[in-house]
Amino acid sequence: MPKKQHVWLPKIRKGNTPVYLQIAAAIADDIVTGQLTADQRLPPQRKLAELLGLDFTTVGRAYTEAQRRGLVDSRVGRGTFVCGRRRPAIPRAVEGRPVVDLSMNMPPEPESAELLQLMEAGHAAVGARLRGLLRYQDFCGSADDRDAGALWLRRRGLVVEPERMLVTAGAQCALLAVLTTLTSPGAVICCEDLTYPGLRALAGQLGLRLVGLPTDAQGIDAVAFAAACAQYAPKALYCNPTLLNPTTVTMSAERRAALVEVARFHGVPIIEDDAYGFLPRSGPPALASLGPDITFYIAGLAKCVGAGLRVAYMAAPDAQHAARLAASIRATTVMVSPITAALATRWIRDGTADVALSAIRKECAVRQKIAARVLPADCYESHPDAFHLWIRLPPPWTRQQFMARMDSCGIGVVASDAFALSATPPEAVRVCIGGMASRDDIQHALEQIARALRSVPASVAAVV
Repeated sequence: MPKKQHVWLPKIRKGNTPVYLQIAAAIADDIVTGQLTADQRLPPQRKLAELLGLDFTTVGRAYTEAQRRGLVDSRVGRGTFVCGRRRPAIPRAVEGRPVVDLSMNMPPEPESAELLQLMEAGHAAVGARLRGLLRYQDFCGSADDRDAGALWLRRRGLVVEPERMLVTAGAQCALLAVLTTLTSPGAVICCEDLTYPGLRALAGQLGLRLVGLPTDAQGIDAVAFAAACAQYAPKALYCNPTLLNPTTVTMSAERRAALVEVARFHGVPIIEDDAYGFLPRSGPPALASLGPDITFYIAGLAKCVGAGLRVAYMAAPDAQHAARLAASIRATTVMVSPITAALATRWIRDGTADVALSAIRKECAVRQKIAARVLPADCYESHPDAFHLWIRLPPPWTRQQFMARMDSCGIGVVASDAFALSATPPEAVRVCIGGMASRDDIQHALEQIARALRSVPASVAAVV
């Protein structure tokens, strides 16, 4: 008779750690001790769930987590196999898709079991209130959600009265509401000459004209803004003043004060997109604290807690503008999801959001050290608390040649064309070092980028 094959089973202990994380940790431990060997096939997810008396989704989540850590490899139609002690070499792109995608600007995902436990506890607490949350709520968030939003904005030194606070389904929703409230087709909006692609997309949809303003290491040139106000009579100034996407420039306190002064003199409202404002441990005050009566302040949770948490808090200059914004939100998205808003409120009030923010900062610091160790120091700009880099390509590289090189390596980055308003974008790319990518992924990708930066394009090499 054939010998009965041993079925691997993880050791599950009672405790506070989620079971799926225990399974992933057991895979890692058993690889180290030799109980699991390279290319060994793990039990099918459904079979392991039956053996352990668990829900199928728990085991599926555990295998996904183990694959994210580089412990196992899922092969379609064959099963899940152990990678061994070392993470396998990252393959080249498959069917044009990047293997290491550094194009989406997302914070590093949570690794800490304690943080994940806090998040899941908050999720469970919200689930206990599910029946009431399935109903229509106030269009701009419940009173409790607005209070939590005001509490969160105090971390940026802002004091926002309830009548000025709105809760929206993400920062893009808030930005759409502001633009539709302040503008009509053909209107001009001033912004950085390298600006957020989401603004460009909305401007295209709404028929708005974007006028890019020159920037330096201190931020938007206030003199250029004043000249643009006189020439174009813009309906608003949009800015991303902290860790600007894509260059990571943070506007100085002096420049912020100068811009508020110019905006007030010309009667131009400011749209402050503070997407990354919570990441630095210290920095200049928000523009909304300098000119609360002329600033529409937007702060989403996507960059400082998690990209899937589609909640943003918006402070309007006054109650009248808040009412107009509420009408716009109702017409486009009806309301923020009560379930998502309740989860954000829970995490803000119980401290989970602060723990998540701290974890993102710590992981960003580690990944920035990897970048500093691997990349040529004179080729990129960033910040210790940022999770993106702005790489200026040395001659003779063009961004088209560099993108082709990265595609061949299976690495996804974003060319400057996505951000530039000028006819001739700079030879540069944005690289995100957060998201789903592990530290090993980041190091591998940055080593490929560094190798490219120290070489010349293949077409140039062929001519030489």
